[in-house]
Amino acid sequence: MNHFVLILSTAIMASTLFSCQNAEKSKKEQKAPNILYIMSDDHGYQAVSAYDKRFINTPNIDRIAEEGILFTNSFVTNSICGPSRAVMLTGKYSHLNGYKVNSGAFDGLQQTFPKLLQKAGYQTAMVGKWHLKSNPTGFDYWNILPGQGSYYNPDFIEMGVKSRHEGYAPFVTTDIAIDWLDNKRDKNKPFCLLLHHKAVHRTWEPDSSTFAEFSGKQFPVPDNYFDDYATREAAAAQKMSIREKDMDLSYDLKMEYDGVKSRFKWYKTHTGRMNEEQKAVWEEHYRAIQKEFMDKNPQGKDLELWKYQRFMQDYLACVRSMDESIGEVLKYLDENGLAENTIVIYTSDQGFYLGEHGWFDKRFMYEQSMRTPLMMRYPNHIKAGSRCDALVQNIDYAPTFLDLANVTIPDDIQGISLTPLWEEKEPKWRNALYYHYYEFPNEHMVKRHYGIRTDRYKLIHFYNDIDEWEFFDLNKDPEEMDNRYQNEEYADVVKDLKERLLRLQEQYKDTDRSTY
Repeated sequence: MNHFVLILSTAIMASTLFSCQNAEKSKKEQKAPNILYIMSDDHGYQAVSAYDKRFINTPNIDRIAEEGILFTNSFVTNSICGPSRAVMLTGKYSHLNGYKVNSGAFDGLQQTFPKLLQKAGYQTAMVGKWHLKSNPTGFDYWNILPGQGSYYNPDFIEMGVKSRHEGYAPFVTTDIAIDWLDNKRDKNKPFCLLLHHKAVHRTWEPDSSTFAEFSGKQFPVPDNYFDDYATREAAAAQKMSIREKDMDLSYDLKMEYDGVKSRFKWYKTHTGRMNEEQKAVWEEHYRAIQKEFMDKNPQGKDLELWKYQRFMQDYLACVRSMDESIGEVLKYLDENGLAENTIVIYTSDQGFYLGEHGWFDKRFMYEQSMRTPLMMRYPNHIKAGSRCDALVQNIDYAPTFLDLANVTIPDDIQGISLTPLWEEKEPKWRNALYYHYYEFPNEHMVKRHYGIRTDRYKLIHFYNDIDEWEFFDLNKDPEEMDNRYQNEEYADVVKDLKERLLRLQEQYKDTDRSTY
């Protein structure tokens, strides 16, 4: 009987081994998937209707989630444009990839996921906003906006040669990407295309096609718009308030007004690149708003509320054009037989405040800044309409792309491939996230800080010219209004979080306190 069990056990092991070998062989023999990574700039998850339906309907972006998976707890490691992009490219935290703040230049000699895909036989391309100062590396083709780029008639730098393109940035960027897909790539190879939009970065200059939809429209004001920052010293010290002069009536809101009713001092900033036809439509639209503003002359709280509505009208109008342009590239995939074997990802380089705490911009470890939209579509691999609540971060993008392309993930990449989150029923996963922001002093004066976030709690340490801790119970205080760091009820929780924070800093090799 024991002999029979041994034979049966051996047979099962052999069968399992054969099955695993066949599965591995089958995976290697699968046609390599194309990868289309779409990333916007400063697109808060609140302005994606797959997450929040209060402000705008984004059917094309939502389609990616509806036909794939929506990540409900997606975050960044450092909420600022260039550093976030460097994290995405390398799969490493800012202190290891060397790009902590928006200055200097990204070290293009280092390992990135496009280089690894390129070595594995992929055609790689980068189109749109780069914002890393050094030239892109690891790409067979690149055509990028210089710096922040322009909304109207933008310049692009194609493989080192600059030229101006007539049109509106989201549509121009998409046209360049589709032209590469259609005419410039080697169609015998799988492709990885990074399609990076300038929208919806400040100063939110909409296309005239969106004027009618958003003109005069009113949006719900966040409950904490008039936050007084009690118990939060660092929050009180910021310079990114919509209510205050941080949001400029002229520069940001296009008003012919700077406090003394003088000439529109930022006029050329907005219209300087426009042709006469574009300028005429723009002036007709904004002159009407300017006249109404001057006639009403809002003051005090009325002005603070007016500024919020004016900001949201332009911000969401930019979102509308970007969503439409994303629809165009999805349509191209459908019409050219590419949709089935193309992984499509949509995200933003970080989140954005849409009036929460009275703010615009990002930077803080608070939710609207640290959290970012993320969705992926991969037909026949990811079940349509899936949702994932796991704590994911932008260090995870690089290893995910490599894993999906069946390329070995280097040991020094700090992120984790997301594939188990839709391939396994009970995947082992992280239970906490680490964050570190460095860019101070800067125009928005957000203090340097690092911290830990779990599924319920958040602990933040502000340092440098300040030494303050903040602790939030996100279940009881999702808007992060009440700093309970000194609350005895949470003493044990805070102690545990501090210990876990130290372990995360060791895990991610962020232990050099002299750099803090």
